[in-house]
Amino acid sequence: MKHSRPRHPAVQALLRDPLILPFYIPSFVTFLGHGILSPVLPLYAEEFGASYAWVGAFMSAQALGMLLTDLPSGLLLRRIGLRRATVIGLAMMVAMEIAYFWAGSIQEAFAYRLLSGFGSALFGVARHAYVTEHASVASRGRALALFGGLIRAGRFLGPPIGGLVAVRWGMRVPFVVAGVVGSPAILMVLLFLRRDGAPRGSKLDHVRDPAAVPSGRLLPLLRGQAKLLFPASIGQIFVQMIRSGREVVIPLYAAVALGLDVGQIGLLLGIASAVEMVMFWPAGWLMDNLGRKYALIPSFSIQAVAMACVPLTGGFVGLLACAAAVGLGNGLTSGAMMVLGSDLAPRGARAEFLGVWRLIGDLGGTAGPAAVGFVAEALTLPMAALTMAGSGLLATLIFGFALPETLQREVEVPSASVG
Repeated sequence: MKHSRPRHPAVQALLRDPLILPFYIPSFVTFLGHGILSPVLPLYAEEFGASYAWVGAFMSAQALGMLLTDLPSGLLLRRIGLRRATVIGLAMMVAMEIAYFWAGSIQEAFAYRLLSGFGSALFGVARHAYVTEHASVASRGRALALFGGLIRAGRFLGPPIGGLVAVRWGMRVPFVVAGVVGSPAILMVLLFLRRDGAPRGSKLDHVRDPAAVPSGRLLPLLRGQAKLLFPASIGQIFVQMIRSGREVVIPLYAAVALGLDVGQIGLLLGIASAVEMVMFWPAGWLMDNLGRKYALIPSFSIQAVAMACVPLTGGFVGLLACAAAVGLGNGLTSGAMMVLGSDLAPRGARAEFLGVWRLIGDLGGTAGPAAVGFVAEALTLPMAALTMAGSGLLATLIFGFALPETLQREVEVPSASVG
């Protein structure tokens, strides 16, 4: 009779961890693929001879797809479970990234980006429900700040790769590279996430899938949380506006106003993302130890000022300083919007609530690039940068004055003395 060799303790620890293999690694390779495309997307749209309005619409299409699918994703998650939802969402994203290679018009590319948004919404709701269930309240800020750090790592490593590939082989090849890079995420989920939503090999065999909680209580719970949810929602819209809008303003300003090529733009975005990436640890520490607002308020104050300075730059170094300052500010809120959503999510209707929360954020994510495109078309590109600065300022004011602190301390109940 054959006996399987015992696993190394490090391997056993890795398999037992509920976040590393099923959550962090698939997320990272996905974000790396997105980072590869970030310096390419606006210029790819311009290659079709599209106007600023079409460039803004194309850049907003993924967020629009998420916007249309966020609520159905929460309901579908309950019906098909975390594992299937995650795999389907990832597969759609990877397939659409590769499909850009064959797009013959800006309208066709818009359709692919819209469909990519459908997959992104399903993957996003599933992973948010998963981490909300498996990260404790006491460590939620650090767990999701690390997740935010992985987003930034993908943005750091991806843009120089995307820029170099585009310079050497053309503007379409990075899309194929991004699809290939993101493909292992599907395999990781299939291998390491069980059908019931617990990680394979873990001791969390009896943890309930958040999608399996009885339904029907979402609207009463939302009404009961209106005093917190309303300001948080408005703040989240402005947060996502400046986050998504900067991804259009900075590359376009670099290319159109300053005449930088795609390789220089990729380098600029990569350096800015490096600054952003290293801020995940202080962000998590601030959120878990002092409170969510101690990260949110400085973050969006810095971003608002930095975006307002973009029109004042006259070359690579000046724009790099602004982009790095935006990155530093945004890094202070690594994972913060997910933390806020997890703080507010009612346990009785978690999957549906997180679908609503993503819908709110994606309203801002859709509005950001669209606002950049329309303001730049109607006025000027510098005015679009100032519009994004205004979004950051409004987010600062809302989180500073309209939203109470959402960090709930876990209170230990002292045991009764004996004797």
